[in-house]
Amino acid sequence: MNITVIGTGRWGSCIAWYCASVLRHDVVLCGQSDAPDYIRLAATRENDFLKLPENIVLTDDKAMALAHSDYVIVSIGAQNFRTFLRDLVKHHDISNKTFILCMKGMESATGKRLTEIFEEETGSDKVAVWVGPGHVQDYYAGRPSCMIIASHDIKLTKYLVSLFNSKLIRFYYSNDLIGCEIGAAAKNVMGIAAGMLDGFDFPGLKGALMARGAREVARLIEAMGGEGITAYGLAHLGDYQATLFSEYSHNRMYGEKYIRGEKMERLAEGVDTSTAMVVLGEKYSVDLPISKVVNDILFKNRDPHEALESLFDRENKFEF
Repeated sequence: MNITVIGTGRWGSCIAWYCASVLRHDVVLCGQSDAPDYIRLAATRENDFLKLPENIVLTDDKAMALAHSDYVIVSIGAQNFRTFLRDLVKHHDISNKTFILCMKGMESATGKRLTEIFEEETGSDKVAVWVGPGHVQDYYAGRPSCMIIASHDIKLTKYLVSLFNSKLIRFYYSNDLIGCEIGAAAKNVMGIAAGMLDGFDFPGLKGALMARGAREVARLIEAMGGEGITAYGLAHLGDYQATLFSEYSHNRMYGEKYIRGEKMERLAEGVDTSTAMVVLGEKYSVDLPISKVVNDILFKNRDPHEALESLFDRENKFEF
C-alpha cells in the first residue's frame, strides 16, 4: 500500500519509519523546505532518534507527495493546522484523499478539535485520528504499545486498523471522535501539571492527578456530546504513563522546567491546549480546575505554588 506522511518532526518521521520498515508500505515523507527538521533529514537522513530508511522517499514537494497515495497521515503542530489546510486546498485537489491525523491538540483560540477544523476547511469528512500512548524511543527499540483509531465511519476505522496494525502497535477501534480528540489533547495539559509536581518534588501527587484529571476530562467530553468513558481509555488515561511519568515527555518536561525556571526549547502542545480547555470549559459550563490552574500559571502569571495549593482548598465532596 502507498502511504503519504506529512510532517518531519519526531512523530511524523517515526510514523514514516513504522509504515515503511514494520508494515512494509511504500512511503513518501513530506516536509516543509525551511523547517529545521526537514533540512536536517534532507542533508543527513537522520534526526535525534533514527536514520531514515533508504526505502522512504523524502520530499518537500506536496503535489508529488499527495499524488503518491490516497491515504495521507498528518503530523504537524496543532496551531498550524488550519493554515496548512487552507494552503492545501488552495493548491491541491484532495477530494479523493483520506486523512489520518496523528496529532494531539486543539485550536487554542476556539477550542475546536482538529477534525472540526479539517471539515470546516476542506468540506470533507474523510478523516480519522490516530492517538494513544507511545514514545518514538520505545518504538525504535522494539517495545510494543497499544493505540486507537477513531472516525465517524466504523468501516473506515476498521480498514485503517487493518492497514496499520502490527505486533509493535495493536490498535483498537473507536467511533467517539469527541472523546478521543479531547482526551488525547487534554492529556498534554495533565502532563504539564505532572511536570510541575516534579518540579516541586511532589511526585506522590501524580496518582491523584491521574484520577482527578481523567474525571475532569470525562465531564467535558460528556458535556460536548461524547462518551465520558473514553477518558479512561487509551486516548487519555492510557496515555498517562507516557506523559505524566516518562523522561521523554515534552509536556512533563516543560512543566518541570517551568517550575525550575529553565527554558524549554521543544514543542509542548499542552501549553496552547490549556487555553483551549479553558475556552471549552466556559462554553460548556464545565468545571476544569486542573486545566484552569495550569493555564493561569502559564498565561496569567499566577504563582505556581499558590495555584497548585488552591486545588486542595476546594470544598470536600464525593469522588464520583
